[in-house]
Amino acid sequence: MSFIRNSEEARANLIHQVREVLDHAESEGRGLDAEELRKIENIEGDIARHDEAIAVATRNESRATEASLAARGFVPVEEARSDAQIFRALADGELRGHTFNPSGEARATLVPSVNTVPVDFLDRVMMKARLVGPYLDVAEVFNRTSGSDLRIPTMTAYSTAAEFAAGSAIDASEPTFSSILLQPKKQAFLVGIANELLTDSGVDIEGVIADQAGNAIGTRANAVIHAAVTAVAGSGVTAGTTNAITADELIDLVFSVDGAVRAMSAAFVVNGSTLSAIRKLKDGEGRYILDVVAGGPSTILGYPVLEQPAAASIATGTKPVFFGDFSSVKVATTGLDVAVSPDYAFNQDITTYRFVYRLAAGVGDATSIKYLEMA
Repeated sequence: MSFIRNSEEARANLIHQVREVLDHAESEGRGLDAEELRKIENIEGDIARHDEAIAVATRNESRATEASLAARGFVPVEEARSDAQIFRALADGELRGHTFNPSGEARATLVPSVNTVPVDFLDRVMMKARLVGPYLDVAEVFNRTSGSDLRIPTMTAYSTAAEFAAGSAIDASEPTFSSILLQPKKQAFLVGIANELLTDSGVDIEGVIADQAGNAIGTRANAVIHAAVTAVAGSGVTAGTTNAITADELIDLVFSVDGAVRAMSAAFVVNGSTLSAIRKLKDGEGRYILDVVAGGPSTILGYPVLEQPAAASIATGTKPVFFGDFSSVKVATTGLDVAVSPDYAFNQDITTYRFVYRLAAGVGDATSIKYLEMA
């Protein structure tokens, strides 16, 4: 199983980290200080969680193998339940909840609880979530099994070469490093469904819940990520007028980032109203600078444009246009957790679904993203 393999690799990496701490103390001929002891204690906790996860997955794999052997030659007599039937089972209390991950992503699978929610329901939720903004598609997403802080090292300056005469001393020029700290915060909401609706076979209740949950989670995730981008992105251009931007200003914005960024996966990020204003801009030859491509992505000055509902509109003092390499955006999340309770609103005869999504975002290289600011 890929889950077991991933967990074993993560466990081996943690053991290596402990060894590094011990070797460092040994090389200095001393014992472990308080900070090193805390670090090892935290790592040991992570190792224990991986041990437990591997044990659970191994037992489950063994049971599945035994069940498969036992079932050879037999034809199942019970048809698989539909999504609607599964949701009725949730409402009846047969199924209560499950923590799970988006399908199709290369990530360690969370250890399931004793209660489950069908995976195909999660697929629908995440599909909807991806439609409300671009960041979950273009950013680098770290899918984790816990909501602990994640520190990502970054380089802030390169070494500088210089010319030296023969026999003269060569100056040192060290690269400098920093880091960004991602601290996932809970994004959550509840959906209450009348039990009469849950038991009505003519209603696609699982579709309604998936649509609502996907829209809420996706919208919130993109708003949180865009706020993090806005907070650290660099100033590229200030518009010359209060409530309008020009084609020349967009050109200046493109060339305000490093040439290496322009040569990579650079793109524009704007909201719908700003995109409408840009659609009317022309270059010196009278050609529109926005090239609309059916099915997308459309391009501005040859660069893809990503529509982001969370971006600001054109107004005094706002930052409505961003340009740069958005793969430098880093996102940490534990994935979507869904649970159901028939007891929360028992006196109203309502079954309540809880959706929780832990999320944090930052930018690895703030100089790779610049914004146009209105005067």
